[in-house]
Amino acid sequence: MTALDEAAVARYLADCGATEAAQPGLWAWLEGITAWNRRIDLTAARDEDELLDLMLADAITIAELLPRREPAQKVVDVGTGAGAPGLPLALLRPDLAVTLVEPLQKRVAFLRVTQGRLAQLGGPSFALQRGKGEAVRERFDVALSRATLAPPAWLALGARLAPQGEVLVLLAR
Repeated sequence: MTALDEAAVARYLADCGATEAAQPGLWAWLEGITAWNRRIDLTAARDEDELLDLMLADAITIAELLPRREPAQKVVDVGTGAGAPGLPLALLRPDLAVTLVEPLQKRVAFLRVTQGRLAQLGGPSFALQRGKGEAVRERFDVALSRATLAPPAWLALGARLAPQGEVLVLLAR
C-alpha cells in the first residue's frame, strides 16, 4: 500500500461525520498503519479505499449506535489487531472508556507507539492489554470483536466480559 492521500482521507472522515477534533488522531493512526504495514502484518487492505473501509466503517457505525451515558460506558475490543474498531471508536467517541485487547506483541508494539502519538496530539486515551480475551477479568458495558472467534465462542466470552451489557459480533467479509 502506498502513502495515503491526506485530502482524500480528510474528505472521507468529514463525509462520515468525524468531528474536527477526531480527525488528527484518525489521520495519525491510519498513517501509522500504512508505515508499519510495510514491515509487519497489520492489515490485509491493499489500497486506501480498502483501508478506510476496513479500519473505520465498523467504528463509525458503532459510534452512532451506542447511546451516550453517564458515567462513561466501558467498551472492550477483543482481538483488536491494528486497533479496529476500538481505537477509532475511542477517537470518535471520547466519552467512552475503551480497552483494546491484543495477543500479538508486534501489534501491541504498534498500538503503544500509536498511544504515544495520540497523547502528543492531545487526543483521547485508551487502555491496552496484551493477551487473549479469555484472560481479561475486568467487566465492561459493551464487548465487541471483529472476526476474532467463531460467533458462538465470541458470544460466550462477550457475555462474560459484559454480563449486564451488550455484546457485538462483527463479521468479516
